[in-house]
Amino acid sequence: SLFSETLSQIKDFIRFCLTPETQTKTDPAYQLWEAMRYAALDGGKHIRSVLTVETCLAFGGQAASALPTACAIELVHTQSLIHDDLPCMDNDDLRRGKPTVHKAFGESTAVLAGDALLAMAFGIITKHTPAALVPAENRLAVIQDLSNVASIDGLVNGQFVDIAYESKPFTPEILDYIHLNKTAALFRFTTRAGAQLASASTTDVDKMTYFGRNLGLAFQIVDDILDIHASSETLGKTAGKDIEQQKATYPALYGIEASRQKAMTLILEAKSALSEVSCQQERLVALADYILHRIY
Repeated sequence: SLFSETLSQIKDFIRFCLTPETQTKTDPAYQLWEAMRYAALDGGKHIRSVLTVETCLAFGGQAASALPTACAIELVHTQSLIHDDLPCMDNDDLRRGKPTVHKAFGESTAVLAGDALLAMAFGIITKHTPAALVPAENRLAVIQDLSNVASIDGLVNGQFVDIAYESKPFTPEILDYIHLNKTAALFRFTTRAGAQLASASTTDVDKMTYFGRNLGLAFQIVDDILDIHASSETLGKTAGKDIEQQKATYPALYGIEASRQKAMTLILEAKSALSEVSCQQERLVALADYILHRIY
């Protein structure tokens, strides 16, 4: 595909970070590393990571500048999935077409694998982002942003409110609150970070933040629609789960067709913002289209 080289570089870098040179099967923590690799390396679209690298390249940056952050994003995202799937949260048995981490390795290992992935993410950016290519203030800005979106200003907050509103009436404001935090926060970070790592202007960084935010919201709406229409085999996770758990979703509030229209509008607005930015846009437009076309 158009992004196979970028995807291959990202997967190689994640594998490198999750495979210590000194490790053998006699390592007492070998099973924990196995659980981390099982969660992060097999399956998954890596769309967030690809967006980071491709945004950096679009602004004239090098892949080497963005790969550590792309890897970090994947580890943070993977951690959120491991913990979301736990019995105390969404209680899911299937993820990326195979048993969830707690099913394959046990609950305690799943919790610890998630903890380790989240903590590692920041160190990977610090250790591996080339100082010769990315100024220190840009690296620090990226680390600060990731801290925000991985915690109370993003994923954790979104998941908390998502669970709090299961089987309860919800408003459009609550729905937007959940998905701006749970999904859009990490997408917003990816395109923002990609631009920062290429030393883009403040104006362009802000435009790319908006671009990512809209992609994230559209991605979530498409996900909500696919949960109703697609099979578990196609999704790689349990289909129909949102309805079963009475989740706050776009189709539940607006219906399928209005949700589809909303996703289309978000992608059009994202492309409109992108058209005002001074970068190579073709591949980023293709990524925006890919997100939307999963429902067609």
